[in-house]
Amino acid sequence: MLTNLLTDDRGGKIFLIVLSLVTIIIPILNIFVPEGNALHVSTYTVTLLGKYLAFAILALSVDLVWGYLGILSLGHGAFFTLGGYAMGMYLMLQIGDRGVYGNADLPDFMVFLNWTELPWFWGGFDNFWFAMIMVALVPGTLAFIFGLLAFRSRVTGVYLSIITQALTYALMLAFFRNEMGFGGNNGLTDFKDILGFSLQSDNTRLVLFVITAIALGLGYLSCRAIVVSRLGKVAVAIRDAEDRVRFTGYRVDRVKLAIFTFSAVLAGIAGALYVPQVGIINPGEFSPLRSIELVVWVAIGGRATLYGAVVGALVINYSKTYLTATAPEMWIFVLGAMFVLVTLYLPNGIAGLMAKRGAKS
Repeated sequence: MLTNLLTDDRGGKIFLIVLSLVTIIIPILNIFVPEGNALHVSTYTVTLLGKYLAFAILALSVDLVWGYLGILSLGHGAFFTLGGYAMGMYLMLQIGDRGVYGNADLPDFMVFLNWTELPWFWGGFDNFWFAMIMVALVPGTLAFIFGLLAFRSRVTGVYLSIITQALTYALMLAFFRNEMGFGGNNGLTDFKDILGFSLQSDNTRLVLFVITAIALGLGYLSCRAIVVSRLGKVAVAIRDAEDRVRFTGYRVDRVKLAIFTFSAVLAGIAGALYVPQVGIINPGEFSPLRSIELVVWVAIGGRATLYGAVVGALVINYSKTYLTATAPEMWIFVLGAMFVLVTLYLPNGIAGLMAKRGAKS
């Protein structure tokens, strides 16, 4: 089964091999190599890599709908953030009386606002498995409802992109409001533990990294399974000639809806893995700029390759971390320059360049 999925996917095979090696080697270098050794990987680096891998899952979800379905979504940051908030709500309720105000029933921001009880929509989030269901259900439901309305109305192209961006912007404005019950401008933070394990522990950080790496591998295989299936082939046909596909009798709106909803669930899972590793989730993640950055990741990495989206996410986020620490005022210009250069000289992105070199060798 796995062999069939990766047939004619040389880049995907290489990616999965490298990911497997990283998942094994990084913990070894963190645990068994002394801190003074040049080969030691610090817990900070492990956490940073875990964040990058969560972003790579998000990039996969964008590439699935843009690269193979032709939908340029500028709202996938919304699905990512909703998944992050679902995880954050669970983590907030695990704090108990260890918060600043010592209230065992309410998060600190609710005590500060003089709330006397949890809002109804916080119910059940003290249970890990309920929260995990919400991580997938909330973004998936939103994507399903949005897609049902948009695709049946045959909204396409730039109009659909604008609507998806308006969606994430509207959510950002809503979540900034204190009365929404999600922490307002500050969001959710000060997490203590997950499933009883301290989030400050080096071992917990390492486990989160490994889980994120495994999720990325499974996410890639899931997307690949869709791409090589009949559904994926119809999706590519819709991308290339939507009207012809519709005239042959296919329900184009249903194909779009299925893949769009799946990609939203994948983005929500990425958000849930991101939050415990960075320790915060706030409305800033809804920013339209974030969703635009996702598209840049995929374009630079290589659209319609899946593994290229992962490469793009890793390269861009590492560059961002490095430049924002050394020359923060230069980052936005470097990002813009990279996008322009790739568009002009590498239309197929980094993955396209790798494929050319592989063909020559």
